[in-house]
Amino acid sequence: MSKDPSSGRPLELRHLRAFLAIADEGNVTRAAARLRLTQPAVSRTLAALEKHLGVLLVDRSTHHLALTPEGVAFHDKAAAAVAAFDEALDSGRLRTWPLRLGHAWSAFGPYTTPLLRTWQERYPQTPLELLRIDDRTAGLTRGEVDAALLRGPVDAPGIVTEVLFDEARVAAVAADGPLAARPSLSLGDLVSGTVVLNTVSGTTTLDLWPPHARPTTTLTVANTDDWLTAIAAGRGTGVSGASTAGMHPHAGVAYRPLDDAPPLPVLLARRDAPGHPALPKLAALAREIVVRDHDARP
Repeated sequence: MSKDPSSGRPLELRHLRAFLAIADEGNVTRAAARLRLTQPAVSRTLAALEKHLGVLLVDRSTHHLALTPEGVAFHDKAAAAVAAFDEALDSGRLRTWPLRLGHAWSAFGPYTTPLLRTWQERYPQTPLELLRIDDRTAGLTRGEVDAALLRGPVDAPGIVTEVLFDEARVAAVAADGPLAARPSLSLGDLVSGTVVLNTVSGTTTLDLWPPHARPTTTLTVANTDDWLTAIAAGRGTGVSGASTAGMHPHAGVAYRPLDDAPPLPVLLARRDAPGHPALPKLAALAREIVVRDHDARP
């Protein structure tokens, strides 16, 4: 509990909950209804938090409230603090402390099942929960998970990553389209059409193509399911890691190797702070499984 230096009153968890509700709703009235408080009470709570921090967290100049840059930076910290508090008071988890492993899509690729099975055999007292969360860090920065399997570069502050393996990239095309008839494709083969981009949790951006030969038309979606649906409907093509073909099969989508695309690193990420005591065991087991697979190849 932190004290408001001007009033001597302590700041409490309710201040963070009020801020997060306003950030999610974009409106103080809706945030108040969600928290079952009055609108003036929520406004005062936000003002007290801002006064304590010495910065404005919310831009009140428009009807739909938006976070200031300081508010954006504070949001993940507040969410992580609230999540940690709620987790600590979850009576259903007092006897066991699950290790929550997030992923946005494709998890650990072909190593997902070996990881889960081996973990259960070796550490049955610590359940390993695999959670799909449509977010660039799979809920890690918001405190929803203890570690995350991510793909591509991650520049979120306070996150430590380790590359576990690199996977090839593939093109995802409509199964009944002309590109599906070819055994492999190049990035240039996708330029003339629309490229579907998952801008929330995906890793593909136009920077994957050379500056002078980039697709001119894109379609943005918010998750892997919508990405697959758009491609199957013939609305565009996509690029992803090879694990997507195995983890997300779709009758309307064909995956083809991309001959000239750089590999995609698969990362194990955690917060740069004390966390779940089983995190070192998770990292060691993930490395072991990748090495075991490599050694088993002819």
